[in-house]
Amino acid sequence: MAARDVTTGGQRIGHNARRLTTETKQFFKTSEFGAYVLVFIGILIAANTIEGEGGNDYFGADKAWLYITILTLGYMLSRGIAKSGVREPYSSDSDDDRR
Repeated sequence: MAARDVTTGGQRIGHNARRLTTETKQFFKTSEFGAYVLVFIGILIAANTIEGEGGNDYFGADKAWLYITILTLGYMLSRGIAKSGVREPYSSDSDDDRR
């Protein structure tokens, strides 16, 4: 099976070819970011409000920041997986379309 040249608009794709897709959506448009922010705020609120009888703090700052760190690592991992192949088309107002 022979390889063939990839062309666009009658021109061969080469050094000056423009990309028509981005790698992924912008971070604030994803459901992962929304869930991350909600859980982050929830952890902070829970750490501030949960106390046992007699003023014992069962969910202290050390546990809260540990959970936030784990949450952040999970979010970063999910974004890394999302960037591994999802594509989104460029809009007409992007800088690359003006060339």
